[in-house]
Amino acid sequence: MKHLPEFETKHPLSYYMEHAQLGTKESVDLIMHNLNRNMTLAESKFIDFALGQVETEEGLEVMKNYFFHGTQLQRNYCALFFSRRGDHKLVNEVFDLGLIDDKQAFSR
Repeated sequence: MKHLPEFETKHPLSYYMEHAQLGTKESVDLIMHNLNRNMTLAESKFIDFALGQVETEEGLEVMKNYFFHGTQLQRNYCALFFSRRGDHKLVNEVFDLGLIDDKQAFSR
């Protein structure tokens, strides 16, 4: 996992929340690169919750890019992210392209 030095001194949720709220390409990339099969259940929940704090235009564009071009795991988190935001048109578009399955497309 790629972490910045402050990760060692902050609670993981605070760490991810701060980066999500920054909403820059670099900060969202950092979070998304920590999504992997080796993360703990707690870390997966922290990341899921923190991603909900991404609100900047730049951050939303980065999330959209991961939705179309990320790993399967990253696309799954993006499906939750955009579904929770009510962007069902985008979720359906990604589903129609076969990038996510129906379970991910219609989960919240």
